[in-house]
Amino acid sequence: MDTKTRIAALLEEAADASVSGTPAYLSGSEIAAKLGITRAAVWKCIGALKAEGYDIESVPHHGYRLGADNDTINTAGIQKYLGDLAASYAITTYDEVTSTNALLREMAENGSAPSGPCPVAVANRQTAGRGRKGRFFYSPDASGIYLSVLLHPEVSASEASNITTIAAVCACRAIEECTDSTASIKWVNDIFVNEKKVCGILTEASVNLENGGLDWAVMGIGFNVYEPADGFPKELRSIAGSIASDRQKDLRNRLIAAFLKHFHALTADLCDRSYAAEYKRRSFLVGHKVNVLTGRDTIPATAIDIDEECRLIVRYEDGHTEALFSGEVSVRPQ
Repeated sequence: MDTKTRIAALLEEAADASVSGTPAYLSGSEIAAKLGITRAAVWKCIGALKAEGYDIESVPHHGYRLGADNDTINTAGIQKYLGDLAASYAITTYDEVTSTNALLREMAENGSAPSGPCPVAVANRQTAGRGRKGRFFYSPDASGIYLSVLLHPEVSASEASNITTIAAVCACRAIEECTDSTASIKWVNDIFVNEKKVCGILTEASVNLENGGLDWAVMGIGFNVYEPADGFPKELRSIAGSIASDRQKDLRNRLIAAFLKHFHALTADLCDRSYAAEYKRRSFLVGHKVNVLTGRDTIPATAIDIDEECRLIVRYEDGHTEALFSGEVSVRPQ
């Protein structure tokens, strides 16, 4: 843990230990003594933390403390909500990256992933975030969560598809645990709140052609926690929404930890599909008229069920049915 992160952890601890609810000040000399550094080094690190978006109050003769509404993504802030489970994840937080999926995919491909805890990359913003089919995933500053997890599951490629549907259930659980919002799933990988998309999931993997299993899988998920400062781009305003209407203290760190807790539990056995009943219950497509998008074709159908493998069952206009295990559908007007 570098010095800057250690200072952030001390400020977090002071805020958590506050009885009144107002974080206590830590003087520069206190921080310097605890970490064995100079006050000048403390001042420099505080400036760097502020530049990363930390809400830190600095008062002469009192010291430093986190603002009452601080909601900055940081490793220490995530770990404190994970508790004992923190040891299961190697979490690295970034202010800006091209793509958290790209970071972990490169790590997997060049063999630089650490053994032991599961690598997790979390970013405050992305410059080249990607969604399904190579689409750009809008990832603005200080309003969302962009998170990827690197897995080495000992399962077949077909069973690995469970990673995406598991992540969808975990995202819904995390949203409902941390906010007053109710979350639902649009098959296969989009999460909706108040009829607007607030979360998307992209799972990428390397298939071992010799045994049909996976060398690795990277699950990436993006949450729209707040509406961006300048609003959503014009092309997204009709479909994109946010999880929370007002900024809340530590909401993003709490959401990350809640998601990772559920994801750890449900990915312990990727062959166990007991979560599928919840996936089906949370899905809102059943009963809707949809368009099944297959390459260049758009085929009208009706979504009639989601089975125990989380496949979408559709009935086409000629009467025949099909179980879709991947792909894309859009909702048609009723």
